[in-house]
Amino acid sequence: MEEHNPLIPPVYDIAWSVVAAASVVLIVITIASLGRRASQLSPLLALAWAALILTAPVLGPVAWLAIGRRTAPRTQLPQ
Repeated sequence: MEEHNPLIPPVYDIAWSVVAAASVVLIVITIASLGRRASQLSPLLALAWAALILTAPVLGPVAWLAIGRRTAPRTQLPQ
């Protein structure tokens, strides 16, 4: 039989599972976004962003989505 900690309600397990799943989804979305822009970045900068995204699970993806995508040079369409 499974024992429960009387000091921590079982709903916290569910809440932390949702937070962990959301973090993984955020990392996957961010790595995909970085992959699309990687050709526009230097290899060292792309590697640095990937390392930040993977080592700082919330701060890294938020930083890329807020700052990193803007720093990548945009290609302009011929007019």
